[in-house]
This record gives sequence, C-alpha cells and structure tokens, in this order.
Amino acid sequence: MAVFVRAADLGSFAAAAAALDLSAPMVGKHVRFLEERLGVRLLNRTTRRQSLTEFGRAYYERCRTVLAEAEAADALAADQLGEPRGKLRVALPVLFGRRCVMPILLDLARRHPLLELDLAFADGFVDLVEGGHDLAIRTGELQDATNLVMRRVARQHMIVCAAPSYLDARGAPQQIEELEGHDAVVYRRSGRVRPWLFPREDGSPVEVMPRHRLRLDDLEAIADAAALGMGLAWLPSWLVRERLQAGALVELLPGEGRLPYDVHALWLQTPHLPPKIRFAIDALAAELPGLM
Repeated sequence: MAVFVRAADLGSFAAAAAALDLSAPMVGKHVRFLEERLGVRLLNRTTRRQSLTEFGRAYYERCRTVLAEAEAADALAADQLGEPRGKLRVALPVLFGRRCVMPILLDLARRHPLLELDLAFADGFVDLVEGGHDLAIRTGELQDATNLVMRRVARQHMIVCAAPSYLDARGAPQQIEELEGHDAVVYRRSGRVRPWLFPREDGSPVEVMPRHRLRLDDLEAIADAAALGMGLAWLPSWLVRERLQAGALVELLPGEGRLPYDVHALWLQTPHLPPKIRFAIDALAAELPGLM
C-alpha cells in the first residue's frame, strides 16, 4: 500500500522508486501484486503517463487513511520508549541549513543512536508530501504553508556591512538615505533584486535600493565580495559574525535596527507527532537562537 500510494502521489514508478530507495521494476511488482490480489486495475499506464482508475482513486484514499493510522500506532509505541528512532527526513535551505541547522541535527543524532538522518538541501519551495520529508526548515515569509503546522524556532537579523578598505576610500554612510549613493553587492534570486529593508516601529519597513553592478545569487559569495572591498552588503548576522569579529567587515548603521527574518519549522498535520520530529523541533528551538 505504501508503494502504491507513493507511486500515485509522484506520478510515476521511477519517481516512487527514487523516493523509496527501490528499483522501478520492484515498484511495479508491488502495484501488480495489489491489482492481482484485488482482481481490479488500480492504475492506467502508458509509456508517457499514468493515472488512477476510478476504483484506484477510491482505494488510494482508503490506503492513505490506513497508512496514517499505522504510522500513528507505531508512533505511540515509540513515544512509550521516549527515544527518537527511525529515519528523520528534513528539507533545509542550502547555506543556512549547512551552517546553522545541520550541526544541531548531527548533535541530536549523536545523542540518539537509533535516530537516522536524511537531509536534503535546496533553496525555494519544498513540497513535504512529494519529497517525502518529515520536516522542513524555511526562512523569511511563508506563502505556501497551507495544511502545514509551523513553529518559529529562531529569528535571524539582517545587517549592512562593508570592508575597511571600502570605507577608507568612500566613507561610511551615517543614515539610511546615504546608502543609495554607495556601491553595493546585492542578492538576486529568480531574476529579481530584492530591496534592503529597515524596520520602523510605526509602520512598514523602509525600502532602499543602493546602486549596484554586482548581483549574486549566493549569500556567502556576497560576503566574500564585500570583504574584498567591492561595496556594501546586506546580510544575515550569523553569516558575517566571524568576519566582523576578525575585522574583515564592519557593521554600518547599527542605530537603524536589524531587520528580523523568522525561521520556521514546518511539518504535516498529524494526530500524533512522532518523537523523532518533536525532538528535532525542540532542539532547533532551543539552540538556533544562540546562533543568530
């Protein structure tokens, strides 16, 4: 049933095989076994596409219910033991996940030898169902969290910084309005350059777009370019903390406030949260704020 449901969710035997760590022929064998036992076709298959039959759709819905109940029953048993166990599949943003989240999860796995980690690093939207993930970590605004449970586990802050060599040559801006007269290294994603934002207690953040001829889609590369004196940069404090301490970068406009970006943990709604997910969320909520 689990193989059949995954094949129906992902739309092909090959995709289901990759998600379940099986071969495509083995996925087909599972589905054919169900069809032979039931005496009815579940999937219409051609060389280009597959679709559920009318009976297959009804059977698929029942299978999802059965599997959810079975997982909840297993979770009850694991909860009794009070020990996170099994495979925890987590989707992480690439840089923030590697630098901040992964060390916490690795320490969790070190303390709980029955826990397995399966970490997937990718920026942008992640579908928990399609990807087979138990948990996702996302930063910034959430516009696609329908049918998901979320918990804020930390709050990162954005700061403006520059290298001493740039400041010696160009001077340091003393207020937000002066930023537009400076060169900057800016972040670009999906063809869009995002403005720099500065919090205001009495309304929406102030938006600033400094002059720029360097547009990069990697935050760490922006920090590297800024440290070489190529311009101002607007970056998360956790990313530049060591450079600030070493003097390679200098924080600017500290009196204007650091714009907060929330970090959320998201998971699918379930009647019983497995200990492996609960332990991970609690560990992130306890330890991530200290890194921000």
